Amino acid sequence: MKIQDIFEKDITRDIQGVIKVGQDDAQTIKQDLDEYVVTSELQRYFADFFDAYQKGINGTTDKMGVWISGFFGSGKSHFLKILSYLLNSQVQVDGMSAVEFFKQQNKVADPMTIANMDLAASVPSDVILFNIDSESKSGNKSSENAIRNVFLQVFNKMQGFTDKNFWLADMEQMLVADGLYDDFKVAYKGLNPKHDDWEKGRDRYAFEAKIAIEPALKQVGYRYDMPNFSADYELNIKDFAERVATYINAKGDNHHVVFLVDEVGQFIGDDIKRMLNLQTIVEELGVATGGKAWVIVTSQQAIDEVTTNLSGTDFSKIQGRFDTKISMSSADVAEVIKKRLLAKTNDAAGLLEGDFENNKQAILNKFNFGSERKWRKYKSAQDYADVYPFVPYQFELLQSVLTAVREHGSDGKHLSEGERSMLAIFKESAEKIGDDDISNLVPFSSFYDGLESFSDHEHRIVISNAEKNEAVNPHEEKNPFALRVLQTLFMVKHVDSFEKNLDGIATLLISSNDEDVLLC
Repeated sequence: MKIQDIFEKDITRDIQGVIKVGQDDAQTIKQDLDEYVVTSELQRYFADFFDAYQKGINGTTDKMGVWISGFFGSGKSHFLKILSYLLNSQVQVDGMSAVEFFKQQNKVADPMTIANMDLAASVPSDVILFNIDSESKSGNKSSENAIRNVFLQVFNKMQGFTDKNFWLADMEQMLVADGLYDDFKVAYKGLNPKHDDWEKGRDRYAFEAKIAIEPALKQVGYRYDMPNFSADYELNIKDFAERVATYINAKGDNHHVVFLVDEVGQFIGDDIKRMLNLQTIVEELGVATGGKAWVIVTSQQAIDEVTTNLSGTDFSKIQGRFDTKISMSSADVAEVIKKRLLAKTNDAAGLLEGDFENNKQAILNKFNFGSERKWRKYKSAQDYADVYPFVPYQFELLQSVLTAVREHGSDGKHLSEGERSMLAIFKESAEKIGDDDISNLVPFSSFYDGLESFSDHEHRIVISNAEKNEAVNPHEEKNPFALRVLQTLFMVKHVDSFEKNLDGIATLLISSNDEDVLLC
């Protein structure tokens, strides 16, 4: 039997490596929800979140902040996106709401959590999901109001107003309030040189203020002094929160606005002003809306780690506002990969379990790292079948490598925005040996290809030149053993928990149960 034939689902199918907040077409939404694995840990997180969220529906609360932390690839962005579907009653999958789709597939077990999910989906909500760094305009990133600016941009955009210029968005909002917006758009289309619709032409505001925008305003009888669109825009955070509250109150029916902000920790970095910006936004929204507006963020670091780095300022208030804290762990990632990617057919599972029982000691004896640290081996025949063609230690070690690459490499700092994830790297590695018989294993060196684009240029050049070097690769092989050793050394270089001895490196290179490994 070939390795590619042992999986329950086609290993070559398209799987989103990283959940991107801009992807919201119907097919992507269905795949996101259908393949989402709600682990035992995630059961608790859903319970905690929806228990907190219902307090803003059934009453009032100023603790309407949620901080989701976890290393790259831990699933925090995916969790954030799933929440955006579950909170948005307008999301439909096969004629069902996201919550109904979840319930049909029995993804959540606790009846109280399900009841709270139903309650959350029953109230009308505007769900605003965005990556804060992607949405931030280049000119605004250095502003002390950088975070407020992004929140205002996405709030304007959600209402159908421009997110390119705050002055222009204010003008649109006033036209709507006076019932003249539709008339203005008709007048503008007739007056602008290209006869474009307003939504298409409004980005040309600097060129068309006098020739189209101002005449259109006059045509609908609107007296409005055109502002200097390039002037600094002043709006304090309290006024922003009041705008959100006014919008919510006008909607009525317990309307909610939910800001779901991806990678806020990376955007804050070591900037105290940005952290104060976020703190004030959460505080003022809590006061103004009483739990009808929520702020849910993701970060590589837990909130106490972020605030500790910003010495000299007391951030105890913001830690209290983000009362719901969710920390995505390494165990969750391994479980998701096993269930979503590595699930086996019944025949394959039986065959693999039988192979392990017949060769248990020979298989286990191969994985000797020669160190005090005990890296995980297979603990049972079922564990072997669940994880194959990988080895249990690889989940934890690859996570450590990803973290090290991100911390020590300039290119690696973009891992959180990249096109790779633990899931994608495991998938690519399994595909490589799809045509092999079921005795082969994925060696740790195989993961290098998934990380190469995030390694620094100087490291890539060294490895690329080594492949062309006659001494290293005398037979001009595509991926010689010596090169695999070099790739492996690069990956574990900054992983302090892995002891770089001969036994350990040799163990990382094991690619078959039939290989003889001479350990020192």
